[in-house]
Amino acid sequence: MHIFYGKAALRDYLKSIKTSNFTIGFVPTMGALHQGHLSLIQKSMQENQATVVSIFVNPTQFNNPEDLAKYPRTLDEDIQKIGNLSPEIIVFAPTVEDIYEGQTVSQSFDFDGLENQMEGKFRPGHFNGVGTIVKRLFEIVEPTNAYFGEKDFQQLQIIKKMVAKNNLKVTIKGCPIFREPNNLAMSSRNALLSSKEKQEASLIYQTLIDAKTKFKKNSATAVTDWIQKSFEKNPDFKLEYFQIADEATLLPCLRKNKNKKYRAFIAVFVNNIRLIDTISLN
Repeated sequence: MHIFYGKAALRDYLKSIKTSNFTIGFVPTMGALHQGHLSLIQKSMQENQATVVSIFVNPTQFNNPEDLAKYPRTLDEDIQKIGNLSPEIIVFAPTVEDIYEGQTVSQSFDFDGLENQMEGKFRPGHFNGVGTIVKRLFEIVEPTNAYFGEKDFQQLQIIKKMVAKNNLKVTIKGCPIFREPNNLAMSSRNALLSSKEKQEASLIYQTLIDAKTKFKKNSATAVTDWIQKSFEKNPDFKLEYFQIADEATLLPCLRKNKNKKYRAFIAVFVNNIRLIDTISLN
């Protein structure tokens, strides 16, 4: 295994293996790896000569200190899972000091309004933190391709925007959502759920499926009202938001346009564990 805890050593190693037309795939993670992460790593391995996986819980993207404190950290298990895929994968597990050099603050970004919807409304500063860490990691790794799951679809669109606005030479690849056997979207946070809570959380995806069916014949407003009333009847879940939005702009759908692609986004608390999911409606 190639494991690096500092950016200088990683850069030196990548320089030593690069040749002309050499491609590097990159999978940035916050650890607590699950099958969804592993599928991104496998995709990178198929498409590139080298694959780098970063494991770093980024403090600047948490607006809630309690959420940061309880975020699962399983570095040893993560390294073992990566090693089981291939001993040739390069693991980058830096410290906060190494990444931020004593200045643990976010850069300010303009994502053309993508940051003001959904997650941005409920997690102030979150996407500045995401933009800051992803940009720094791209500058360190200099990947050819970078892989992100579509569960965080808003984040995916924001990273694409950041890459375009900063003229970064990396191709961003969105990959399908991996799901538990009960269709709960795989997330590192799922490890914080009890087995009963995890089973009951299948309601989230089922709600999205129902919303997709209803959206065929009803307005976005009608579907949203129905979703909100459904969750009001279920005290085990606290709906933070449900929104039907234009995939490109992430702006709420006010009136359907047959030429636009729409997507439903949802954030739900299950016993104070925050879960998100999304589904294409077209």
